[in-house]
Amino acid sequence: MSSIQESVLLQALQTVIDPNTGLDFVSTRQVKQLRIDGDSVSFEIELGYPGASQVAEIRRQLVAAARQVAGVANVSVNINSKIVAHAVQRGVQLLPGVKNIIAVASGKGGVGKSTTAANLALALAAEGAKVGVLDADIYGPSQPMMLGISGKPESHDGKLMEPMLSHGLQIMSIGFLIEEDQAMIWRGPMATQALEQLLRQTHWQDLDYLIVDMPPGTGDIQLTLSQRVPVTGAVIVTTPQDIALIDAKKGLKMFEKVGVPILGIVENMAVHICTQCGHVEHIFGADGGKLMARQYGVDYLGALPLALTIREQADAGRPSVIADPDGEIASLYKALARRVAIKIAAQAKDYSSKFPSISISKNT
Repeated sequence: MSSIQESVLLQALQTVIDPNTGLDFVSTRQVKQLRIDGDSVSFEIELGYPGASQVAEIRRQLVAAARQVAGVANVSVNINSKIVAHAVQRGVQLLPGVKNIIAVASGKGGVGKSTTAANLALALAAEGAKVGVLDADIYGPSQPMMLGISGKPESHDGKLMEPMLSHGLQIMSIGFLIEEDQAMIWRGPMATQALEQLLRQTHWQDLDYLIVDMPPGTGDIQLTLSQRVPVTGAVIVTTPQDIALIDAKKGLKMFEKVGVPILGIVENMAVHICTQCGHVEHIFGADGGKLMARQYGVDYLGALPLALTIREQADAGRPSVIADPDGEIASLYKALARRVAIKIAAQAKDYSSKFPSISISKNT
């Protein structure tokens, strides 16, 4: 019989803190399948977010903690991510094949929202999630170019379109259905209908996250998406500039009014570092996004620099997370992605699939 006590082992494991949530794995009930066999210990850790880049370090700390317990010689730890569907706006049904929808919005054009959306999607995928991108900018689709993909989507059943695939992402955009230089001269209702078709008539396949690259503004398309599409949460992208913050605040308020949680604010183009001399300059002002987050009581997800490489890599169809996966900018996007995923993991889960639908029939 083993002399190792489970309570003592759990007490040792409780000293290891998740670097992302700041909580231990024992009190949060993430330790599963704990087994003690002689001097050998095995258990699983279930993360509620994708964190592939941090698994090795978390495992190392857990193994070291377990070995502090007298009698423990061998430790086996299996760490996996279990991403579940979370609650959306009241009265809106989840989308088949999609667990969580993240709207990336700005309220204003030209702040790097689409670049942020593409790199956020790629960073979540790099961390181990299954991710899709919906380019919701009907008038100015940019994701096909940014993600380096062209062509027409296929349909296997004549009803649903198969998403295009690039860099491990499932992608859909109006840009796949029109010529590159074709202008979409549509009024709001037509653009809104096109967006709903792109969303609901695409055969999304078991996505943990669908990133929706929103068009700028707070008009018909934005309202349709925020009211009729099951959005788990919204990320607001802004620059520190006052004129950008004005519109970002309008976008934030729009989501609040329709009951979509704000996951946080990303401050893009926060600082420029000269590649020649290293001089640091806040071209668009300093800390505007951070101050806005504090003002509205939402999370500040992080800052991204104004860097030539980010623009060049996106224009070439290989955003920073793909072009330089171990670089400093990619690490910033991955940290941003983890913060978004952790924020979602902390939200209420969706239980609509647990309850049977009730129908009332009239007997004749």
